[in-house]
Amino acid sequence: MRLFALLALTAFLPGCAALSALQGEPDRDVFELRAPRPAATSCSPGQGRELVVELPKTRGTLDSERIMIRPSTLQTQYLPDAVWGDTVPVTLQRLLVESLGAYDSFTHVGRAPLGASGDHAMLTEIKDFNAEVAGNGALIRLTVDAQMVREMDARIVSRGQFTASAPAASTRTGDLIPAFDAASQDLIAQMTAWGLRAVGINPASCR
Repeated sequence: MRLFALLALTAFLPGCAALSALQGEPDRDVFELRAPRPAATSCSPGQGRELVVELPKTRGTLDSERIMIRPSTLQTQYLPDAVWGDTVPVTLQRLLVESLGAYDSFTHVGRAPLGASGDHAMLTEIKDFNAEVAGNGALIRLTVDAQMVREMDARIVSRGQFTASAPAASTRTGDLIPAFDAASQDLIAQMTAWGLRAVGINPASCR
């Protein structure tokens, strides 16, 4: 009966290796997403802006290094053979710091201020960061709510919700990871442009 119960708990995904409860933790490949490379990053230097990108909030099922895939709307599973290099919130924070930090309009972009506080803080909450099974393939869906806060008076100067998606030919890891990368680069590009505008920088003026 115990053996039957353990086997009944084992999760399977199309195209993915089975995760066996009897064999302990399997070996998993580690993947990292890339920040987009902006075509122009010289905007308005010498403004002395300091931006803090706070650690994003999310629900417990996404606060993990595991790569989420949804076979149905109410069902959550994870790829058995692959993980992110960091938790999903830390991954998003790193991508935003790298992307916004490329612009010369900021004296500092980081996870924490250099002094007591920065000039602005970006607060985010991750709603979706997963693949959804669709027929024989999958759709990557990323959704993030964001606020830009002026530290001096805690005033919210801008709000936004950002979504990005990308299709994957199958639920195999080799197809899902490039689709995650394409969707995340789109998401970060959207959020970077919004972040620049929120602190008074016109992305169209960058060269």
